[in-house]
Amino acid sequence: MLAAILSLGGIGLAAAVALGFAAKKFAVEVDPRELAVAEVLSGANCGACGYPGCAAYAKAVATGEAAPNLCTPGGASTVDKIAHIMGVAAVTASPQIAVVLCQGDNPKAKAKYRYLGVADCNAAQKIADGPKECPGGCLGLGTCARVCPFGAIEITPEGLAVISREKCTGCKKCVPACPRSVIRMAPLDATVHVLCNSRDKGAVVRKYCQVGCIACHICAKTVPEAYVVEENLARVVYEHYDQAAPAVAKCPTKCIRDFVEGYPEGSTFAPPVVPVKAEAAA
Repeated sequence: MLAAILSLGGIGLAAAVALGFAAKKFAVEVDPRELAVAEVLSGANCGACGYPGCAAYAKAVATGEAAPNLCTPGGASTVDKIAHIMGVAAVTASPQIAVVLCQGDNPKAKAKYRYLGVADCNAAQKIADGPKECPGGCLGLGTCARVCPFGAIEITPEGLAVISREKCTGCKKCVPACPRSVIRMAPLDATVHVLCNSRDKGAVVRKYCQVGCIACHICAKTVPEAYVVEENLARVVYEHYDQAAPAVAKCPTKCIRDFVEGYPEGSTFAPPVVPVKAEAAA
């Protein structure tokens, strides 16, 4: 009995020594800055930085391969922390937000046919270029919502994708997911947008959408600095987004929208809270 115990103990001791030696021999040293950067990242693994996950980005930052300001979900505070760890100056990129440039839900935009396939925008787009008459309108099947790691996109009951300004971190994962390029990035501070993605002539747009841009140029005539019309489609000149609001009421099809006044019809997202200006509160 004693011999068996001593034998097992000896085997265990030998195994422990061997494992300890192997751990020391084959240990991979990790830059402590990599570990420190990984700790301050959001942990969302959203890929907004261009790397497959937070760990890969932390390693790239520590080796100098990646800039410290690529974690958009983390915001300015994360950039500051990473810059401090790396001993460099913090340079924060201008925050951006994703916007669905369409309001043409099922009641407002005409359909070519009734789609009964899988609920996937890419699959629907492959069948006669999608079920909507508008070649650039939102298909509303939720492909973008499913790739959003922050729950910032909802599909309304009438089939329109809406992005929450409160929840969107600007990670951009939804942009390539849309087969019709309806989702674009815009400055976070800009609340006025032309919610249309059609480049057809106005007479054609009127036939299939109640809220499409008809290239009437009224917005550009109202605020020339804030709008431009190209290829039959108006868009906000975001360098002058703070001047864009006066054209909202002038637009005959109401395709220009100020998100401060609310989200498209059917959305459950609450409008952003508008900060009260000091002079207005006085």
